[in-house]
Amino acid sequence: MKRRQYLHYSFSSLLALWVSPSRLFADSGKNLSRIESIESTWKALARKDFKILDAWPRISVSKKDRMTKFSLLEAHILFEEGTEKPYSSPYNSENRAGIYVCRSCSLALFSSEMKYDSHTGWPSFYTSIPAHLAKKTDYKLIWPRIEYHCVKCGGHQGHVFNDGPAPTYERWCNNGASLTFIETKSA
Repeated sequence: MKRRQYLHYSFSSLLALWVSPSRLFADSGKNLSRIESIESTWKALARKDFKILDAWPRISVSKKDRMTKFSLLEAHILFEEGTEKPYSSPYNSENRAGIYVCRSCSLALFSSEMKYDSHTGWPSFYTSIPAHLAKKTDYKLIWPRIEYHCVKCGGHQGHVFNDGPAPTYERWCNNGASLTFIETKSA
């Protein structure tokens, strides 16, 4: 346990040195208000026939449903916290307007306005729909990473890193196999 704490504090200290004070305070309120606008108006990108779900109540996915409703890869990622191979998801190059929902329960997680090309091989977003994802610390690769899950079904989505674009500097690195894209249809 002491080794894990030492590695955690060492990594955190190095990260603090990497994040310069000018980067922390460089963004104007104008950019942050744009992010708040994107986070609050994502429903406008949903199709009229798409039922927008509430994050609560939570649901549980049975083992039988995991085996019958999902491919082996999807079940491994969503329920065993696995990761898909980089550049294997068609959502990596998806550019249409719409929303990205949890493959397991269809809770909306991201909008197309939140997506950007991180050149990492996974669909990436610089923010998420508020209160639809829960974070936890993951130590599988020794150093701590922030993992996130759908709050409705607990399905594993990916990891969030602090190397994204301004103004959030976040990269929500998502497994494409954990998502379903719902394209906005023009009226």
